Amino acid sequence: MIEDRVHALLSELAAGNPFGEPVVLVAATKTRTPEEIGRAVDAGIRDVGENRVQEFCAKAGKIHGATLHFIGHLQTNKVKYLVGNCALIHSVDRDELAEAIARRANALGCVQDVLIQINIGNEDSKGGYPFEEGMRAYLRLKELGGIRIRGFMAMLPLSDDEQLLSSLADRMRALFEKARKTDETVSYLSMGMSGDFRLCVRHGANMVRLGTTIFGER
Repeated sequence: MIEDRVHALLSELAAGNPFGEPVVLVAATKTRTPEEIGRAVDAGIRDVGENRVQEFCAKAGKIHGATLHFIGHLQTNKVKYLVGNCALIHSVDRDELAEAIARRANALGCVQDVLIQINIGNEDSKGGYPFEEGMRAYLRLKELGGIRIRGFMAMLPLSDDEQLLSSLADRMRALFEKARKTDETVSYLSMGMSGDFRLCVRHGANMVRLGTTIFGER
């Protein structure tokens, strides 16, 4: 049952991470129906994340009582559908996209909260700035008007090597801490999905994106 899973997760995450921070649970709702999402929200979910712009637009007016996030790859020509309608865009993975978001936000007279996506495993199949570029990207993008950098997002590689995953998660936490020292608006390290969220929380994530753990298999 969706409700039982939500209650169990919220109870588990209530302890926060080892850094004393609460952990925000974002329900990843790709392919899920508004009815399923509504059940999760009624059970206590307060943040919902979509992977596809088309689905975000189709569901936005049908989701009540939750904050809307965008957690998928974003094309610059679809920025106009999200800016001003989305609380947090997790997937700013290149300067071109950040600049497009900033232009749209300036045109609307708003400020769009975003996370910088880091390709922590240097995987060809994933977007994001290389880890080594992360701080430089943060310092560069924070100067853009119209966007507010709230932190970082990363996806760990699929691996059974817990030592490797732990070390990568620790690197992300160190990057987050370094940026946060320069700007108190840096608040979120979005890292952890259904297969690895417990490891990520142990190593400092304070936002996780869970789909099948909440909704079951597709």
